[in-house]
Amino acid sequence: MDLRIFTEPQQGADYDTLLTVAKATEDLGFDAFFRSDHYLKMGDVTGAPGPTDAWITLAGLARETSRIKLGTLVSPATFRLPGPLAIAVAQVDAMAGPGRVELGLGTGWFGDEHTAYGIPFPEKRFGLLEEQLEIVTGLWNTPEGATYSFKGEHYTLSDSPALPKPVTKPHPPIIIGGGGPKRTPRLAARYAAEYNTSFRSFEDSERLFGTVREAVAANGRAPESMTYSAALVACVGRDEAEYARRAAAIGREPAELRENGLAGTPAEVVDKLGRYAGIGTQRVYLQILDLSDLDHLDLIANDVMRQL
Repeated sequence: MDLRIFTEPQQGADYDTLLTVAKATEDLGFDAFFRSDHYLKMGDVTGAPGPTDAWITLAGLARETSRIKLGTLVSPATFRLPGPLAIAVAQVDAMAGPGRVELGLGTGWFGDEHTAYGIPFPEKRFGLLEEQLEIVTGLWNTPEGATYSFKGEHYTLSDSPALPKPVTKPHPPIIIGGGGPKRTPRLAARYAAEYNTSFRSFEDSERLFGTVREAVAANGRAPESMTYSAALVACVGRDEAEYARRAAAIGREPAELRENGLAGTPAEVVDKLGRYAGIGTQRVYLQILDLSDLDHLDLIANDVMRQL
């Protein structure tokens, strides 16, 4: 099972903080460093010093790391037009080198961040996502020297040179998440290399994986062509006192975290990861909320990851 570090910079983290965490992620042997793509803090934090743009951040990290994969979980379709998004991701892919950049793409859900920064937030957004997936992959898959055109309800492209091409072939992997019973599995089966369940119960993840497996089969894909992943808040302590201290630092109750996250002692977390592996989870994103606590990452790497 791959373990990836997943950060929420909108809660208050500048680029230097993210760089420090990304370098620790690489040095400690984790598979990837991912970040959310949000422009506004959530909950009872100041969010200072303010938001950082996800793809600008990843571009910088691409040049300052060498091994770990980098990506978003997930970029909202509302934030960027599909053509510029395809260009940006292809450029970061080139900056990182083949096989290191991945694009998580979703509908977007946080209305307040849109109104705070003047971003349109239509009530119905699934059509935006579907057309963006078609356009981004269409641009990347267009043969060099040919052009790409598209006419949909939301976007029109005419005779695009479809450049630049990603250095990763055929293109950077796409991650799709969500809990829709029909449309989400259909989109995942058509476009995604990975399907993710974020902050859902064990039972919900098992059910959703099943719907996507059915869609993958119906689409004529090999079962092994889809990776199944989960994202959960991580909070681990060597003993109960250390665990309680880390839970308090992120404003969570120890009992609630044990129920809903990957939390407790290393042995407890390894056991829960084993349960997720039993339903076919191949990758887990560890949501790290206290980015100043690098000892937390060291503990997870040495006392959890090495047991998997």
